[in-house]
Amino acid sequence: MSKQKRLIVGISGATGVIYGIRILEVLKKLEIESHLVLSKAAEMTLHYETDMTVKELRKLADINYGIQDVGAAISSGSFHNMGMIVAPCSIKTMSAIAHTITDNLLTRAADVALKERRKLVLLLRETPLTATHIKNMLAVTESGGIIAPPVPAFYIRPNTLEDIVNHTVGRALDLFGIDTGTVERWGEK
Repeated sequence: MSKQKRLIVGISGATGVIYGIRILEVLKKLEIESHLVLSKAAEMTLHYETDMTVKELRKLADINYGIQDVGAAISSGSFHNMGMIVAPCSIKTMSAIAHTITDNLLTRAADVALKERRKLVLLLRETPLTATHIKNMLAVTESGGIIAPPVPAFYIRPNTLEDIVNHTVGRALDLFGIDTGTVERWGEK
């Protein structure tokens, strides 16, 4: 399959699992092959924040990997893809990526995206930030990653949480050149 039609999706344990869910739903609708790796903490967050089971979440992805499967296809630079998005991304996961701690498949796949000069987008979920958090964000950015916190845009005049989530997901996928058709763009009507 063409690298333009494959995206790796990581979901870590930060709050905001809806972002990862919605990304998988959008990729399925757009017929872009999704490769999912889910942390154990993400499974817990899924339980706290939704009525969805891990099995139901995994069904949204085309291909699933276990968090410890460091020999999976997505752990290799020879695996063609358009990059990786981690949504949501915890401070722990971002910090591991910043320091190339590749002790699980999620951080290994992110490290591969960086070393292969592919897009790596982290929907970082934490506030307030410490100086160490900011230094780690800088390290990821200096390595070529993009820190994209899911900050709501109010110029779209959202009526629902879904409006905010869709806009954020659309803006994040814009970074891969994927137009979801859900982004209201400033100055365009």
